[in-house]
Amino acid sequence: MRAVIQRVSQGSVTIEGKIKSSIGKGLMILLGIENADTQEDIDWLAKKIVQMRIFSDAEDKMNLSVKDVGGDIIVVSQFTLHAQTKKGNRPSFIRAARPETAIPLYQSFVDSLEQLLEKKIGTGEFGAMMDVALVNDGPVTIVMDTKDRENH
Repeated sequence: MRAVIQRVSQGSVTIEGKIKSSIGKGLMILLGIENADTQEDIDWLAKKIVQMRIFSDAEDKMNLSVKDVGGDIIVVSQFTLHAQTKKGNRPSFIRAARPETAIPLYQSFVDSLEQLLEKKIGTGEFGAMMDVALVNDGPVTIVMDTKDRENH
């Protein structure tokens, strides 16, 4: 599972001209799910994101989590995060999970974030053509991959 986490002052997802989700201060998460992902990946990543201290405290140091600042989250499914680009000029997405695998994992990730953050999480729509807008605050952008985590 691969995530691009962006600290935002505002963000939204629009589908066919209608706003599906919008937030002020918080996180915009682009989430790529691959065939090998499990509930263990979801649990680890959701907890890590909610606890990650990337918001500024009173002394302007990144010392607060999205939960600490009362921030919101939008999660957008993005299979292109698993693009393989070593050969040729056309990326391969063979590692990206098919919808029948990815959709339940995506929903489980959103559910886990909602439980940890204790509030509703904004989403895109799986498989839809979406316009994702955001104002990256900082800018702060962090890329995480559950396959790169340490096992302790």
